[in-house]
Amino acid sequence: MTASAIVIANMIGTGVFTSLGFQLSSVQNSFSILLLWILGGVLALCGALVYAELGTKFKESGGDYIYLSRIFHPLAGFLSAWAGLTAGFSAPVALAAIAFTKYMSPLGLEHSKLWAVALILGIGIMHSFTIRHSSRFQNATTIIKILFIVFLIIAGCIFSSGGDNSLRWDGAWQSEITTTGFAVSMVFVFFAYTGWNAASYVTGEIRNPFVNLPKALIISTVFVAVVYVLFQYVLMKHASVAQMKGKEEVSFIAFQNLFGSGGGKWVSIFIAIQLIATISSYLWVGPRVTWAMANDNPVWKILARKNNQGIPVPALWLHVLISIVLTVTGSFENILLYCGFVLQLMASLTVASALKDKIKVDGSFRAPLRPWPHVIFLLFNCWVLLFTLKDKPVESLIGLAILALGVLLFYIGKRKASVGAVVNQQ
Repeated sequence: MTASAIVIANMIGTGVFTSLGFQLSSVQNSFSILLLWILGGVLALCGALVYAELGTKFKESGGDYIYLSRIFHPLAGFLSAWAGLTAGFSAPVALAAIAFTKYMSPLGLEHSKLWAVALILGIGIMHSFTIRHSSRFQNATTIIKILFIVFLIIAGCIFSSGGDNSLRWDGAWQSEITTTGFAVSMVFVFFAYTGWNAASYVTGEIRNPFVNLPKALIISTVFVAVVYVLFQYVLMKHASVAQMKGKEEVSFIAFQNLFGSGGGKWVSIFIAIQLIATISSYLWVGPRVTWAMANDNPVWKILARKNNQGIPVPALWLHVLISIVLTVTGSFENILLYCGFVLQLMASLTVASALKDKIKVDGSFRAPLRPWPHVIFLLFNCWVLLFTLKDKPVESLIGLAILALGVLLFYIGKRKASVGAVVNQQ
């Protein structure tokens, strides 16, 4: 699986097909909506430039875990891996599985979390055996994903559904962009862009990472940003605010208006396929980050095992288990908000580590206009996080509680490791 395929497979997923309905609850001007997605693309690109720097300095797989452990402190690295395990990789799997059942509902499949659980289990089993087969599956579904969303954009731009739409081009955007709702909506956008750093998690498996890692991160992020902005425009063109507000299945609603009930069902099927690809990609990358963390922490050594095919099976099935728990116990919007909060916070810490790191490595990538991409990323994220904490305190505090539990587990593990070392010496 190529580095670019990993990035695109992780980025184009649940968020782009579902987020608009939640954004319309507080932001309804078309300029405001498109600006959200443009800013998200700029933010992701700034982050990609920074991660390209870090990834070409530290050649190991593991992404944030490696960077934060080496630059700041092992606790910071552990928290990034913990956040990835509980939010960064497992939550997108849960959200994609929930959305899958929603998009299969028009085909007569009952919207049931049991179907979502079965899907997660099936993909977990597939990824447990050989890298070759799971890699082929991932490449094939990624190609389908790209062709399909490009087709929808072209069709949506060319044709008209003739009904009500959400397009509103007045001057209200000037007041909307200063509201708390606009800032909180960025959490949905940031979550949709999650995956722009995916290639950095498998740096050790990329050929010639000094060249291919920055190229994959930057080109893929720009491509996805353009796709995202155009796709939101198409959704607004073919469905009204009343139809989409507060709903997850906004893509089905819009394209049912465009293609009719029969065509809408086919679109729903293909969106469901995209969501399967999203689940697959996160269950591919996530366990490798957890494996890297477990490899450095003796207390977690059971997760540092790989089978004879080089697959971290125990880590994979821990991700599967957590994804299932999130699927069964949480609502779509709440999972998205508190996980999005955690991911923004940890990504900010990683970008800050790049500013702290002064070590130069021959041949490593250097972000253009350094340090401005770092500063822009950090300032914008701080603004979003503060407004989210103010407007969505429950979800934000859940996110902080997840990190607090990670701190507790780190020191429990450290203490057990110290006790074990003393016992062995005796």
